[in-house]
Amino acid sequence: MKNHIAFLLSVLIWGAATMNIFAQESKSEAEKEVVAVIQQLFDGMRAADSTAVGKTFHPDARMQTVVAKEGTIKLHTGSVEKFLTAIGTPHEEIYNEVIHDYDVRIDGELASVWTPYTFKLGENISHCGVNAFQLVKLDGKWLILQVTDTRHKENCQ
Repeated sequence: MKNHIAFLLSVLIWGAATMNIFAQESKSEAEKEVVAVIQQLFDGMRAADSTAVGKTFHPDARMQTVVAKEGTIKLHTGSVEKFLTAIGTPHEEIYNEVIHDYDVRIDGELASVWTPYTFKLGENISHCGVNAFQLVKLDGKWLILQVTDTRHKENCQ
């Protein structure tokens, strides 16, 4: 009888551990998919490919920047269309947003990603800060729904 209980307990523990491993694998796969969308955005920026960048955004996406100027905090709302135009318009220097880390949180079809960054124009640092992305998964595809960033000129990496 004790052997049957021990065996059943072993099977239950193994089953729970296996389910946890599968949950972690599927979560990390979803995280990889989310990060790939953000990387596509920044790879497209470096390549001045507004079409590739445009494919990362949901049609109703918003872009915002928290601006601190002369002791006042303001929220500036930008346009995805203007952003895409700026990327696709010929420019001498490469727009290079260097991402230092990805903190990804996912619940079903909603993802939130925090990415500290340094933005470079060519080889020169322009500014740094943090991007806060929200993505939604529709029809099996992750799309950027919102990006809000901060921008600083000092203490950039």
